[in-house]
Amino acid sequence: MSNQRFLPTTRDEMAARGWDSVDFAYVSGDAYVDHSSFGMAIITRLLEAKGFRVGVIAQPDWNDPASVCAFGEPRLGFLVSAGNMDSMVNHYTVAKKRRRADAYSPGGAAGLRPNHACVVYGNLIRKTYKKTPVILGGIEASLRRLAHYDYWSDKMKRSILLDSGADLVSYGMGEHSIVQIAEALDAGLAIEDVTFVDGTVYRAKSLEHVYDFELLPSWDDVRTRPKDYARSFAVQYANADPFTGKRLVEPYSDHEFVVQNPPSEPLSQEEMDAVYALSYVGRAHPSYDAAGGVPALAEVQFSLTSNRGCFGECAFCALTFHQGRIVQTRSHESLLAEARDLVERPGFKGYIHDVGGPTANFRGPACAKQLRHGACANKRCLAPEPCARLEADHADYLALLRQLREIPQVKKVFVRSGIRFDYVLADREHGDEFLRELAEHHVSGQLRVAPEHVSDAVLRVMGKPPRQVYDRFVERFQQATDAAGKEQYVVPYLMSSHPGSGLAEAVELAEYCRDLGFNPEQVQDFYPTPGSLATVMYCTGLDPRTMERVYVAKSPHEKALQRALIQYRDPKNADLVREALRRAGRRDLIGFGPKCLARPERAEKKGPGAGKDRSAGKGRGAAGKGSGGAKGRTGVKGPGGGKARPEKGRPEKGRPAAKGQGGGKARTEKGRPAAKPKPKAGGSRGRRA
Repeated sequence: MSNQRFLPTTRDEMAARGWDSVDFAYVSGDAYVDHSSFGMAIITRLLEAKGFRVGVIAQPDWNDPASVCAFGEPRLGFLVSAGNMDSMVNHYTVAKKRRRADAYSPGGAAGLRPNHACVVYGNLIRKTYKKTPVILGGIEASLRRLAHYDYWSDKMKRSILLDSGADLVSYGMGEHSIVQIAEALDAGLAIEDVTFVDGTVYRAKSLEHVYDFELLPSWDDVRTRPKDYARSFAVQYANADPFTGKRLVEPYSDHEFVVQNPPSEPLSQEEMDAVYALSYVGRAHPSYDAAGGVPALAEVQFSLTSNRGCFGECAFCALTFHQGRIVQTRSHESLLAEARDLVERPGFKGYIHDVGGPTANFRGPACAKQLRHGACANKRCLAPEPCARLEADHADYLALLRQLREIPQVKKVFVRSGIRFDYVLADREHGDEFLRELAEHHVSGQLRVAPEHVSDAVLRVMGKPPRQVYDRFVERFQQATDAAGKEQYVVPYLMSSHPGSGLAEAVELAEYCRDLGFNPEQVQDFYPTPGSLATVMYCTGLDPRTMERVYVAKSPHEKALQRALIQYRDPKNADLVREALRRAGRRDLIGFGPKCLARPERAEKKGPGAGKDRSAGKGRGAAGKGSGGAKGRTGVKGPGGGKARPEKGRPEKGRPAAKGQGGGKARTEKGRPAAKPKPKAGGSRGRRA
């Protein structure tokens, strides 16, 4: 493919367009992918559509100032982004181990961007261009726009604006703010005078001309007093709404202040349609072909983004702080037009991989009030129970999915980006209808949903509904999948070590996995990333919403204990599981009985009562051979009902997963074909959303 369809990446490509300079140079930590799932593509194509000349400098060498000089000095400024991910999350696991690959780099190669990329790129530009405007954007800058806790250094950090040497931060979804900034600079305003744009953060030497603001605790206060940091974040969180949010000021000294303007207004449906109709090529730059392209594109190139924003408000998720709580959607016409284009692209095999966004089944604001008065500052839409004003309705999403299924070249339309199961149950008119069509048409083998935990105490901290809500969803999905005549499962995402989870709660989660016969191959430890409520809890030990104390597992060893409990069947975890059970006061779960999570050590076998569980049969239910204890056993039916469920397509001990997404022959843990167990009355095959 010719480079000419892409924006210029070199001076020669710029000259080929007849340009002697660019208006903006966009510097990114990601490789150049011209697809609407990449923030770089949206911002650059939007500016192009507004008549600006934009060049792309993807993954410059941060040790060489010349690498950001590909186009010379841009006429209006540099736009800087770390990419689609925070660079530290991109580089490190939750255990702070370096990742071996980077899906947003050519061929998945690691090491092509620096740590804290926005800060490094900003200072790199400043080495050559002292006065040229530098505007930060993207998720890294957005979530670090004010003082924040940095998990990787275990320290508080200043606003990214100060450490990067930039002039502005465009936070949140930046379509409105970046166009206003560009037009202001093009009109001749100095960058220091661009202080009026919603959705931006700027630096001020005094507060003489700053009006209608709320003063946050100072930098000195938040870095030394955990309670002040929690209080500061609570104010920020309460002012993240475009209709009610106030201007916030964070003092650093008597002559240095960081000012956050209120958030930008959400896009209208017409505006969002226009953004997704821009002239994207839909692929990675051809210069990466020899390396095998950019792996991250494979996840999204045959998917459709139907919405943005999320009123789910999970404590561990920073989307509320970045995209906001007001859901914005594209029209059916816009999505169908993209789908018809999608089916003509090279490599399309008949499958639309996803139709969704942060939450697939949100197709509008939580209630009509949000579009007039904003989201409630101190009230949640869904948890711990749905608000009385919530308008739960799947009719529009159902109609969209039906139209997509009717496109001749489309064999199947998947829903993979996750659904809020409590929202499904709250829809009394169309909820069952949605589940029926989901089971019949949009799942292949596994439906992945995110209860995250089963302890109601932890779920309250997470902002998730009580466990019984998940159990009801599982039963309803089971009924729908049975009616469709399919063998399908719900596979839960589970999280260990979230604030609020101690060893007692981790044992409760392990017992849930035992009773379900579920053997998760991977467990996500809570990852304290900037911008989430749970990260503030991790840092301060306080819930910013209530200022109440929250238990936090911080030591790597306790985190390992909680994770080992969920994966108690793995023989490598036996010592950790025994230690966790002893510390939790649950020695009753060490033994040979069907409810035990660990076998005794040899010394324990001789202790009092060591033999009383042996009547249950050697090894039954214990961690060791097989996934369910004795050979041939299926998973025990648990509180949520249901048969043993698969992880990555392998049923726990017998039921074969449906062919397709993760399907394949059922196997035991030793790899031998498993016998198909008899179904039990009232069982639930599904897992939750």
